[in-house]
Amino acid sequence: MSSSLRTSGLLTALAGLPGGRIAVGTIVSALQDRAYALLVVLLGLPNCLPMPPPIPLVCGFVLAFVAIQMLMGRRTPWLPQALLKRSIGKPELTRAVARALPALTRLERFSKPRLTMLGGAYAVPVLGLLILILALGLILAAPFIGQIPLGLAVCLVGLGLVERDGLLILAGAIFGAAGLLLSAGFAYAIFSGIKELFF
Repeated sequence: MSSSLRTSGLLTALAGLPGGRIAVGTIVSALQDRAYALLVVLLGLPNCLPMPPPIPLVCGFVLAFVAIQMLMGRRTPWLPQALLKRSIGKPELTRAVARALPALTRLERFSKPRLTMLGGAYAVPVLGLLILILALGLILAAPFIGQIPLGLAVCLVGLGLVERDGLLILAGAIFGAAGLLLSAGFAYAIFSGIKELFF
């Protein structure tokens, strides 16, 4: 895929790949040098809408795996063969992209390279730590709606990384802080309920 395409164009091209199902390995190969950033966006997208378990949990674990590699300074993400061979249904991918495109195109009109010290290649390990924290929040998020602020945060950080827009990354961090507070409140409520039952 052309490196000149913006995020919306890349996602549209992915949804247009031939076949009824698209292997994860095909998606990673198509993303080329923007694999980290677009993987982050793709893993955030499903969580921007109310989703039943285990979707946020699975996305959170895969996102954490990707974030750890960013922290380690790997140039491109490594995924196990078992995951690369897994496939995503074309209708599900097309539907997710169609829902995301209006918001993405609006953000792209607003986004441009700025505060580039936050979105440059040397900032990838720091962003990996931020994404790892958001991924852990997704794993602990309240079902159906608790993951939405975190999904938005992940998408904003990924989009900021693609566009080298530090302002979007900062916005993602703010949404992420709100989502983490909600997740912490949910985890505390569960813990308190268990404590009341058994102690």
